[in-house]
Amino acid sequence: MVASTFKTRLAAAGQRLERAQALRVLQLNLGRLCNMRCSHCHVGAGPDQGATQMPDAVVRQCIAAMDRLEPQCVDLTGGAPEMHRRFRELVRAARARNIPVIDRCNLTILLVPSYQDLPQWLADHQVEVVASLPHWNQERSDRQRGDGSWEKSLEGLRRLRAAGYGLGNPQRRLTLMTNPDGDSLQPLCDKVTDQWRQALAKHGVTFDRLIGLTNMPIARFRDWLVEAGRLERYQNLLENAFNPCAVRGLMCRDTLSVAPNGQLYDCDFNQMLDMPLSGCTIADVMPESLAGRSIRTGDHCFGCTAGKGSSCGGATVAVP
Repeated sequence: MVASTFKTRLAAAGQRLERAQALRVLQLNLGRLCNMRCSHCHVGAGPDQGATQMPDAVVRQCIAAMDRLEPQCVDLTGGAPEMHRRFRELVRAARARNIPVIDRCNLTILLVPSYQDLPQWLADHQVEVVASLPHWNQERSDRQRGDGSWEKSLEGLRRLRAAGYGLGNPQRRLTLMTNPDGDSLQPLCDKVTDQWRQALAKHGVTFDRLIGLTNMPIARFRDWLVEAGRLERYQNLLENAFNPCAVRGLMCRDTLSVAPNGQLYDCDFNQMLDMPLSGCTIADVMPESLAGRSIRTGDHCFGCTAGKGSSCGGATVAVP
């Protein structure tokens, strides 16, 4: 186990973790159904997870909550969120309220026949696409997502480009999210971003920005660490890279994560570890019940405070 708990390191750094006064991101986990089964997935998503989809009643509650909470962004995630039958209804509801929307897309879903109109549909609704692509290198990417997934992902990116994504239009923003290959830290910097641009341009792919997410020792990735006998090493790596400067920008401060059953969490990782907020659900939560509230933490939080920090929006401190 790690030498000290996250709470101990936080206190030693003179830091406290409380929710911000205003909610920035309402993140809806629509379920773990996915057309892929990636080795680094902290959600455990896959084609066999249809029973986990958010029911209609909770979808209606989420739409109603947009009016009460007035988030600055609605973030749709999964699984493959597009596979939820009311995905487009949620997008329309947010856009009707002039709330920006993020679609966390695995790219390969865009090649499935019943979803091939999605690139243009997303562009028409000015949805930001945050696309998962482990690496610009085919071998390293396929190692995490399966043989052939890199080629499919690039084709998905080309289809997004054809709809106007990745060309500098803020209304059709394309963000690529990368993650390390295995148990190492995210090495993002401007030089790495330039390398990605050059490598992908050879395949007719462009993007607006590149962000990184640290692999979290949760679910499928944790299982891999245990099987490889590397869990303790990885936990120590994360703790030793603790950066108190990364705390202020943590996503749990201004994000509300909603599970398919309507239960609320400080972040998607806490959701996967069943560490809910108490006293309210998406059906009845009010802004005043969130502001200033203490955030539930655990040693997995070292993953978000290692190095330059990590979040659904990328690094939490400036990347040189």
